[in-house]
Amino acid sequence: MADKANGRIIFHVDMNSFYASVEAAYEPELLGKPLAIAGNAEARRGIIVTASYEARAKGVKAPMPLWEALKKCPNLIVREPNFERYRASSKRMFQLLQTITPLVEPVSIDEGYMDVTNLDLEMNPLQLAKHIQQRIKRELNLPCSIGIAPNKFLAKMASDMKKPMGITVLRKREVKVKLWPLQVIEMHGVGNKTAEKLKKLGIETIEDIANSNVTFLKANFGISGERMYERAFGIDNRLVDPNSIDEFKSIGNSTTLPKDSKNIAEIKKIIMNLSDSVGRRIRNKNMYAGNIQLTIRYHDWNTVTRSSKLEFPINNHKDIYDSAWKLWNKYWDGKSVRLLGVTAMDLVEKGHAHKQLDLFSYEQDMKEDKLSSVVDELRNKFGESVVLKGTQIGKGDRSDQLRDKKKRGTSLEKDFLRDINKS
Repeated sequence: MADKANGRIIFHVDMNSFYASVEAAYEPELLGKPLAIAGNAEARRGIIVTASYEARAKGVKAPMPLWEALKKCPNLIVREPNFERYRASSKRMFQLLQTITPLVEPVSIDEGYMDVTNLDLEMNPLQLAKHIQQRIKRELNLPCSIGIAPNKFLAKMASDMKKPMGITVLRKREVKVKLWPLQVIEMHGVGNKTAEKLKKLGIETIEDIANSNVTFLKANFGISGERMYERAFGIDNRLVDPNSIDEFKSIGNSTTLPKDSKNIAEIKKIIMNLSDSVGRRIRNKNMYAGNIQLTIRYHDWNTVTRSSKLEFPINNHKDIYDSAWKLWNKYWDGKSVRLLGVTAMDLVEKGHAHKQLDLFSYEQDMKEDKLSSVVDELRNKFGESVVLKGTQIGKGDRSDQLRDKKKRGTSLEKDFLRDINKS
């Protein structure tokens, strides 16, 4: 165990099957039963978001289609996501952690790091972890796992080793025994695409990463290759930073189409709505985007993500839409689409964004900026569907086209986590 003399003591607190556990906390009769959180199947949102451990034992897992989950587990209980409920439970969880130490870094709605190195408590780290786990269970009726290690990477890896309600200590000297035999995909920070590329290079385990040449890894993966090499030896010098959530670099929205489509008029309207929503959100944060990204998920779940660097930072919905639409026209391969997403990236604060204005565009820019501010105020007060342009409303009832924020998609976690420090 790391101690104050030898290094830091970092906890990674990971809520177990969070959405399902929150539902069970509100409805105790769901405890111990196979439960899954999924959207409305009729609206094509019938994809499993998360499942209880009882459901997972039957083979139910995310992102499995709901019909397949019901086939594997006919007695599966399904609940639609209740994001306000999850936000409330997450907020209470982080507030509880902050009563232990101010050094709490939320990294998503259901997990965070704690630096407990300098706490003057009459408990050793293992006892403290048990105390925290028991408090969360007693006060919130929610299960969690906690990893204890000398740095964030090892703490994260440790928390994944025993679920639910596990507490795992992972020391640096145990890396070769406990981590090296694992497949590369199990290393925190390595996604599917990176894992596939590593395997093509003959690197299948974490031990293989450790035995690779760091220059070779860096040549193939850039700075991520060097980081993987360090992680393979248990090296991670990142501090637990309670303010890191403010250092966000992107804001995006995505939405699943009611049915697979390649109807250009419908797709154009959706991209316009997503761009409008993203624009309003970055303006609310007083930010400008230097890069726009478009995500296209096809009917076969193949997902393409493309981005475009901008000549100057933007935050106007029209500029965002224009960039996203150019990406669509350039990269769409003609197949039916099931999901679309628009993301503003490389964000900079308003005071640091500069545009070369000329005599022809200055007046128009000023008008658009004022108009956007007025529209934002109206939507903040009365809802997303207020002041929509004709091209943003399809046939039929307005409420069917944009029902609250759900139709535009959400970026629940980033906005919520930034609000934690303000409460």
